[in-house]
Amino acid sequence: MTFQLRPATTEDLAFSRHLTCQNMLGYYIHHDLLWQDEAFDVAWLARENWLILRDDRPTGFFSLSRDARALYVRELQIAEAFQRQGAGSWAIDQVIGMARQQRRPALRLTVFENNPAKHLYERKGLRVQGEDECFLRMQLDIGTPVL
Repeated sequence: MTFQLRPATTEDLAFSRHLTCQNMLGYYIHHDLLWQDEAFDVAWLARENWLILRDDRPTGFFSLSRDARALYVRELQIAEAFQRQGAGSWAIDQVIGMARQQRRPALRLTVFENNPAKHLYERKGLRVQGEDECFLRMQLDIGTPVL
């Protein structure tokens, strides 16, 4: 299965918002958090967004931000039809490559503590650095070899 990346545009916002809500609403409800479309839109517009494609069809996206300490994955969402088919693993590999190319000291992300995606991140070398309420803060030191 071959995936491709392209920079996301404002035309991809509705797809990205809908996918994120669809994938994450259960976690928001479980942890008594409020999903807000407007908050997603504001955050999405302030980030670097990449669309994941398969056969020119959107299958997911990821959003990034950065500072001197790290490259941050703010969102990584894969459409349900493409989950457990390697898209998430491929996307993380792309992000790790970006962090290396940009010579960032670390790759960081936050994941709901009960989200099975944390196992993918662990397989890719990210380690839990701390916990905040219902979230795990994870990090990969970029000098670390990736599987």
